[in-house]
This record gives sequence, structure tokens and C-alpha cells, in this order.
Amino acid sequence: MENLTLLIPAKFESESLPSVLDELKKFNYKICIILKETDSSTINSIVDFDVEIIHQKGIGYGDALIEGINYCKTKYFCIFNADGSFNPNEIDGIMKQIEENNSDFVFASRYEKNAGSDDDTIITLVGNYFFSLIGKIFFKLGISDILYTFVVGNTSKAKSLDILSKDFRFCVELPIKAKRKNFKIDVFPSFERKRIAGKKKVNALKDGSLILKKLIELFFNK
Repeated sequence: MENLTLLIPAKFESESLPSVLDELKKFNYKICIILKETDSSTINSIVDFDVEIIHQKGIGYGDALIEGINYCKTKYFCIFNADGSFNPNEIDGIMKQIEENNSDFVFASRYEKNAGSDDDTIITLVGNYFFSLIGKIFFKLGISDILYTFVVGNTSKAKSLDILSKDFRFCVELPIKAKRKNFKIDVFPSFERKRIAGKKKVNALKDGSLILKKLIELFFNK
């Protein structure tokens, strides 16, 4: 699919990223890996794959995605995990939904009918429900899984959002700013797989507090 680029932030993902890229070989997607130049273990693990590497200038998950979106040259981008938890077979369905509904952004969700997760915990489940509820009540977002960053979007429209969050607050700033610009947002049922290796980089308490603070900031700064 020549009009789509997978943006894969890959901080210290040498154990899982090669398997992810091997699975993606059967798809005709442009792939862009975003990571620090000093992350030699991850870079060395993917030297045999036909991918483009962006050496991240800043710090943080959100920063990696901002740099990736700003660099992206295709009409659409897809935020894709380096840990194997996202299923690439779902991307065709998301793209079909974009074409049929003329959507600008499609957010995958583990909490729709025919969706689910092998990697969710009670903490992430409750946290996601809480933040998604805030999104619905205060921002009129029709997203049931606001912290799940399996997203396909229109690149030029994403660039226009002026997203500032350099960390995991990115995940709430993207849909809220897209909604405020009256871009068309849809949801796609997704099944999250167990990550291949390594540990989650999200700190539930610390990052949850930062996300709540960001939601309050966005509410009062319209």
C-alpha cells in the first residue's frame, strides 16, 4: 500500500522488533523506525530489513511520533507498536473503513464488539475506561479506548494539529485536537496480542497523573 507509512517508535526493542518486521514482510507498507541514534542494539537487530530509520532528536514516546508524522511523506500514517502487540492484518480493514467513511482518523479499540486483549491488566482496563469516559463527557469523543495508540490517520491533517506532548500524553492530545478541528473520527475493533518481549514502558501512576493533567489543560485551553 503505497499511500501508507507505518511509524514504529522502537526504544530498546531489539528483542521484539525483528519479529515484527519479519511479519510485516508480506505487506507492501513503507516502514519508518523512530529511535535514538545511541540505541545501537535495536539498530543492529534490524540491519537486514528494508526500513527507513529516523534518529530521534528529542526524548519521549510522543516526541518520536511527532518527529515521525512530520517526516512522513505518504497520504496516511499508521502508529504501530514495535513489541508485537498490534496485528498487521487489521490495517487493511482500517484502511477500508477510511475509504468507505471518508474518515480522517481511525482509532483501534480493544473494547468494541469482537475486540479484546491478551495484554490488558485490571489497572490498564480501569485507567482506559476512566480516561475514555472523560473524553466522551468533556470532549465529545466517541472513542472507547483513548490510551490505545493503534491509529491510522491523514498525515497532512495530523501535521496541522500542532501536537506538543512529548510523552504518553500524546495519546489524548491527538484525538482531542482532531475533534476540535472537526476532522472525521472513527473507531475500529482490534485485538491486542501479548507483546513478544520486554516490559511495558508506561508507568501507570506517573503517566496516568500526567495524562489527567493534560486533559484538564486541554479542557480549559480551547
